[in-house]
Amino acid sequence: MATSPTRTDRWKALDFGPPPSGAAEPDSPVLVEYGSGGRVAVITLNRPQADNAITTELGARLTEVLETIAVRPAVRVAIVTGAGERAFSVGSDLRQRKDMTKEDWLGQRQDFDRTLYTLRQLRKPIFAAVNGIAYGGGCEIAQSTDFIIASDNASFGQPEAMIGLAAGGGSPALLPRVLPPGKALQMLMTGDPITAQEAYRLGMVNELCPQGELLEVARRIADKIASNSPTAVQAVKRAVRMGQGQPIEQAIAIMMEAHWRSAVHPDRVEGIGAFNDDREPSFQDPDY
Repeated sequence: MATSPTRTDRWKALDFGPPPSGAAEPDSPVLVEYGSGGRVAVITLNRPQADNAITTELGARLTEVLETIAVRPAVRVAIVTGAGERAFSVGSDLRQRKDMTKEDWLGQRQDFDRTLYTLRQLRKPIFAAVNGIAYGGGCEIAQSTDFIIASDNASFGQPEAMIGLAAGGGSPALLPRVLPPGKALQMLMTGDPITAQEAYRLGMVNELCPQGELLEVARRIADKIASNSPTAVQAVKRAVRMGQGQPIEQAIAIMMEAHWRSAVHPDRVEGIGAFNDDREPSFQDPDY
């Protein structure tokens, strides 16, 4: 006599399930909007019917958007967020993966690696505005940006071990840099998520705000960054990224290279002139 599988409470803490089958897909899985005179790009993961789960198509489109922003001099800062009110992204779409062959799965994995590498290597500042659940690859997208702000209903988790995977989108390397290493290991080993409040307390999240104000806050931060010298901002980002983990004198040498380049750049003349004239500076787009 056949018996029905026993139901489990294993997944309840994650507050999401497989995306519904047959739901209509949006015209584009990733949207990009340019604001503030083209200086700020808002990138939206756009599969709200599936909690912005990452499909092969979404990953490819995100790579394309990031590569476009990278070579568009007018863009000075980018924001990554998720469509809808429930989720930033719950990570890989497990329904799409269900019937994949090993070759298909490895091909998708390679595509996702390229997406995350492109994100991490972007010379322009980019930060995440996390508006709900950020799990698995979604959490790793947020970790791959320069910093995170979040709505007060957000949560962060790496549940890969719960489904038999070692996390592979960067979190074993990145999470211990933004959380105490023991807490990072606990998240990676148990799969249990943390709230936005705990992430903020531990330093993973820079700012917390009500969900309805998240993009307003994100745009305010982006506009402030975009008003500064893009050449200087990108140089500082490079100095921080390249100096991480280096011996202190090596890190300072990297910093000084960026500093001396900025010292002879026209933006320094403009910035000091604006200060002395008590006016807004007019910094030029970087000349690549």
